Amino acid sequence: MAKKNIFFDAFGTPYFLKRLIIFIFGLISYRRFNGFNKLKISGSENLVDLPDTNVLFVSNHQTYFADVAAMYHAFCAVNNGYLNTIKNPIYLLNPKVDFYYVAAKETMNNGLLARIFKVAGAVTVKRTWRSEGKNVNRMVDMSEVENIMKALDNGWVITFPQGTTSAFAQGRKGTAKLVKSQKPIVVPIKINGFRRAFDKKGLKLKVTGVKPTMEFKKPLELDYENESTQDILDKIMIAIEQTEDFNLLHQYDKEQELKKQQETQIQP
Repeated sequence: MAKKNIFFDAFGTPYFLKRLIIFIFGLISYRRFNGFNKLKISGSENLVDLPDTNVLFVSNHQTYFADVAAMYHAFCAVNNGYLNTIKNPIYLLNPKVDFYYVAAKETMNNGLLARIFKVAGAVTVKRTWRSEGKNVNRMVDMSEVENIMKALDNGWVITFPQGTTSAFAQGRKGTAKLVKSQKPIVVPIKINGFRRAFDKKGLKLKVTGVKPTMEFKKPLELDYENESTQDILDKIMIAIEQTEDFNLLHQYDKEQELKKQQETQIQP
């Protein structure tokens, strides 16, 4: 791995610019996660001893931008010694700058805010199975894979294996193939409540008083050489709780909650 530049990130963005963007948008978004709604973080102690590079976070996905914004807050807080809390936004003065996230190119080319998020650390890729709301079937652009590998060589990367904000969508093998080739430490993240609190883009508040959750789990135990890409993908999908078993459990919990509400309503 080449020696890291102290002035620019992996893609040539000046660190001072990234720090400024993270600071400004961190302040703007802070009340969304510790004001109007209260973000509940758990497991951030699992991040303390991670190396500075070649760490891949895998997460389920509920909004375009709010998920990532909350992760920026959590990572910056941990970077300054605050575990499982974002109550003291002074951490924004010393942000985690070598943090990147994989995002769909069509999303990150949509509007000024998306372009600013791109400067903050987005590694854009073209979906191979869907484009502009239509199903497609196209080859993987290897230059995009190389960009993700470059980001891993220089820091932490977050990716969403489902490639969509739809709950319980199937995972894509591209993530598992990346894991086998790059052999990163893989840390699962399970989020919940973002879809209820924010609109699909994650820019507008839908309701207040929600307590979105973000759980950082222990790194996965993986046999990079002997496990197949499907084995690795299965472990990832179970860790982020997006398999069909979790879907059935989710449906059962919703049915039980509805039943309780109905019983409460008919009580004299």
